[in-house]
Amino acid sequence: MDAKKEEWLRANLRIVLFTGNYNYIRDGVAVTLNKLVAFLESHGIEVVVVAPTTRTPAFEPHGRVISVPSIPAPGRGEYRGAIGLPRRVRREIEAFAPTLFHVAVPDILGFRSLQFARRLGLPAVASYHTRYQTYFRYYGLGFLEPLWRRYTAYFYGRCHQLYVPSETIGDVLRQEGVTTDIRVWSRGVDADRYHPRNRSDAWRAQLGVGDEVLVTYVGRLVREKNMAGLTRAFAALNAQGSGWRTMIVGNGPEEKKVRAALPGTIFAGFLYDDDLARAYASSDLFFFPSITETFGNVTAEAMASGLPAVCADAPNSRSLVIPGETGMLVDSSKPDNFIEPLKMLAGDPDLRRRMGDAARSHVVENFATASVMRRILDYYHDALTGPRRPQEQP
Repeated sequence: MDAKKEEWLRANLRIVLFTGNYNYIRDGVAVTLNKLVAFLESHGIEVVVVAPTTRTPAFEPHGRVISVPSIPAPGRGEYRGAIGLPRRVRREIEAFAPTLFHVAVPDILGFRSLQFARRLGLPAVASYHTRYQTYFRYYGLGFLEPLWRRYTAYFYGRCHQLYVPSETIGDVLRQEGVTTDIRVWSRGVDADRYHPRNRSDAWRAQLGVGDEVLVTYVGRLVREKNMAGLTRAFAALNAQGSGWRTMIVGNGPEEKKVRAALPGTIFAGFLYDDDLARAYASSDLFFFPSITETFGNVTAEAMASGLPAVCADAPNSRSLVIPGETGMLVDSSKPDNFIEPLKMLAGDPDLRRRMGDAARSHVVENFATASVMRRILDYYHDALTGPRRPQEQP
């Protein structure tokens, strides 16, 4: 972006960001959106965030946050569901005099925000972070998937632009009926923080790990992350005995069950920032069986740390893992399918080294945070200056 365009945006761009979780849980969406707000504010662009909040936030957020009423999500009480956009919040938004709405979640709050944008005559853009329809199958609600696809096609069809983390995800959404202007906005990775130099043999020793190959999963312990695939694969590795160890970094409502199924696995707990960077770099192989993400921040961070990745063959991983070069993609339809690829890589140090080096290079070249964030400024500029879609007219 040239300096003249950036100066124009500082004078004309005032964003309201709507999301379901901004800082009460530290997950991939919250981290991504906080990075976005920090980047925008560093470029002199004013942002207001509208989201549910709690009395015990997970971290200090970037930017000004306006809280909206919310209730615990059914079956997942650690998450909150916004129940609308009350009048007092609409008045605060109008006083801010926004020029653009950015919607991150197609929930009730997101739907109300699109209605509000249309009433104010403002363009609304959206970013795509989670494959929610894949959640239903893990909670016995698979029959809702077609209905959700129709709803999201309608929802995103009311947006001026939709930002997806990869072309693969964009193609999936087009096949599911989304007709809006889809643009790629990859998730940036701090390749300086997540770096192989953070490897610590002393930290491994504290965990009781010596020369063994340390196979690591990083993420929340929730059903939709494919806990069946995780536990079956790690149990099989643990049963083999010497040669490798398994480690889980994270926590969540399924932790008790996972611990019971994996008595030989190291549970490092929830880690972030430098502690998480050390955990990645001190591992030897990364494992991520989930299909519900749209990008997979943890996979990118692990690869930046020099780890080959064994992941489910799903849209979130296809943009990151080049099979046979930076890792392996595995059919996740059966939990046992992950076992042999993990064993093969765990037993081949030369292949792990080559793939780890290639993984690091791939992430550095394609997903560096600064270049990824700058791209969205061009998209915002187009949203403000381009022609409006008929369904966006007030």
